[in-house]
Amino acid sequence: MTPPLLTDDEVAARLLGIPWNREGKQIVRDIKLENFDEAVMLVDRVAEIASSVDHHPDILIHGWNMVKLTLSTHSAGGLTEIDFDMAARLDALIQQFRR
Repeated sequence: MTPPLLTDDEVAARLLGIPWNREGKQIVRDIKLENFDEAVMLVDRVAEIASSVDHHPDILIHGWNMVKLTLSTHSAGGLTEIDFDMAARLDALIQQFRR
């Protein structure tokens, strides 16, 4: 069953106080890491989490130490509660990379 889309107001409320930004029908976060190896390690860990919950973000390594994560529920055509649940999981993971 496809989860319901969140309204614009619901999305705005969920974005308050978190390091994600809305870009159209997606939320995105750029993470700066120490080096390329750490960026790849983060991507590997994101993939493990995504596979475990069957919700897969778009992932881009850019520069040599930046990772961009993009979340959207493709089957629903936009943002759902699933995206914000995943964002919270990924935020917890990213904290492990902060020194």
